[in-house]
Amino acid sequence: MYYSSGNYEAFATPEKPDGIERKHAYIVGTGLAGLSAACYLIRDAQMPGENITLFENLPLAGGSCDGIHDQSKGFIMRGGREMDNHFECMWDLFRSIPSIVNPGETIFSEYYKLNKDDPNFSLCRVTQNQGQDAHTDKKYGMSKEALAELTKLFLATDEELADKTIDDVFDDKFYNTNFWIYWQTMFAFEKWHSAIEMKRYMQRYIHHIDGLPDLSALRFTRYNQYESMIKPMVKYITDAGAKIEFEACVTDVVCDCTTDRKVARQLSYTQAGQRHTLHLTENDLVFVTNGAQGDGSAYGDQTHAPVVDIQNGTGPSVDLWKMLAKQDLSFGHPEKFFKSIKETSWESWTVDTANRQILSAIEAICHRDPLSGRVVTGGIVTAKDSSWLLSWTINRQGQFTDQPDDHCLIWVYGLNCWDDKGDFVDKPMYQCTGEELCAEWLYHIGIPRQDIRRLAEEECNTTPCMMPYVTSFFEPRRAGDRPDVVPAGSVNLAFIGQYAETPRDTVFTTEYSIRTGMEAVYTLCGVDRGVPEVWSSVFDVRDLLRSVYMLTDGKKLSQMDLDLKQRMALQTVLKMVRGTEVEKLLQSEGLI
Repeated sequence: MYYSSGNYEAFATPEKPDGIERKHAYIVGTGLAGLSAACYLIRDAQMPGENITLFENLPLAGGSCDGIHDQSKGFIMRGGREMDNHFECMWDLFRSIPSIVNPGETIFSEYYKLNKDDPNFSLCRVTQNQGQDAHTDKKYGMSKEALAELTKLFLATDEELADKTIDDVFDDKFYNTNFWIYWQTMFAFEKWHSAIEMKRYMQRYIHHIDGLPDLSALRFTRYNQYESMIKPMVKYITDAGAKIEFEACVTDVVCDCTTDRKVARQLSYTQAGQRHTLHLTENDLVFVTNGAQGDGSAYGDQTHAPVVDIQNGTGPSVDLWKMLAKQDLSFGHPEKFFKSIKETSWESWTVDTANRQILSAIEAICHRDPLSGRVVTGGIVTAKDSSWLLSWTINRQGQFTDQPDDHCLIWVYGLNCWDDKGDFVDKPMYQCTGEELCAEWLYHIGIPRQDIRRLAEEECNTTPCMMPYVTSFFEPRRAGDRPDVVPAGSVNLAFIGQYAETPRDTVFTTEYSIRTGMEAVYTLCGVDRGVPEVWSSVFDVRDLLRSVYMLTDGKKLSQMDLDLKQRMALQTVLKMVRGTEVEKLLQSEGLI
């Protein structure tokens, strides 16, 4: 497997690998990573579909990319997926997967046309005082000291940041900026999360520095992620002959491990109360989703709070990874990621309403008709004075193909689940019913106090979900804690998903899951075609200069807060570049 850039390799069709018809693939998990691995096996490795089996612990494919209409609870969205124009592996794959809702289109062409016609951007990113615009006004509000801290992180090595938290790097000068409000709530970072991961995000998306304050960097699917992405992928692989074993929990993969070779020899799973064991040869390829952010998800309803019933460090995918990790050091360290549910959880809830008073309050904030079928909030709206650090979003309606035309679905989430009482509801978030969670959100969008309880109880249906491991991949780590996609010496075993290691890319993205699936298939099958490298904006001087301009809220170099020595050095440099292409570049990026 090798990386490539440009469109030379992107348009190539690889030759069929020798002996692929004699190989079989067993894929653990049907999230984006598992499904993408199956798609790449079929499209690029050209493995016969009937040679591919996927095991799914749940009765439905999709992993954390869900969108469920539960007849007893209501509509459920545990989260949303925000896409980027430089998700190179994702678009490479989705240009080949036919759309279900638009015959003749691929997922990519459908998505491209949608976002061209209806581009995403927010008209109100942050509120305070019960739905009033906080007027962050696309400004970052960075002090000289905060900029220095951010720059130091950006330039630090992974070795320097090993096992460090964000809080080890920043202080209140940084936390009090608009940058941190935007950043924390968009990506769900907490102060105790990995400094390495925050650095990776900064480097990965430096080309979107001007799109962070108003979320114009983002693109979304038309419907919920299950209907827009997962169903077409499932159809693609099953039409090709692949088989999915549902409610089949893989409990162990036994490997022969030496210093030089690692071979998966046995795979065990339980289904319908019975244990099954597959004996594997070197022609049997095993792709393991090691860890899942959705493990142990607990659901509530309108009148019941969700109850988390798993303990720290347990769950089907976690238990499987632990069994593998015992066999070889290169298989990673799951204990680093699943040690504390209180550190890795947040709660989200889906509000379903057709009430005009609520819809009018929404429109007053986002300045768009929530039932127009077009962009509404343009990404999350954060209530900065919420004790729960509550954020909410409305994507294009309807979000489900069977959603009533006059109903609006709102996705809400809060980062402070466990200890802080609400500003309207006198309870911590995790103790709240759907009605109570809805009431807290209604308070923060400006519904009068006297109306809140009645509207939450009678005019909304709210389905909460607590995800105990949703940000577990953000836990502080060092090299080796996540296994390589294909560990050194592995003959037939690969790791895929958010807890496998691939260079430079960022977890908690659709791209990361799909990239690991692509790398795993290309490596184990010997596919002779380049995997698109992570977009290299961090090495583009134009993007770096633009970031300086944006992070200083549009200041020119001469207006920046510099001491005498720095100012004299700047003047010397500007004299040196006068009349050169460097001067033109500085002018084009607004710095002089």
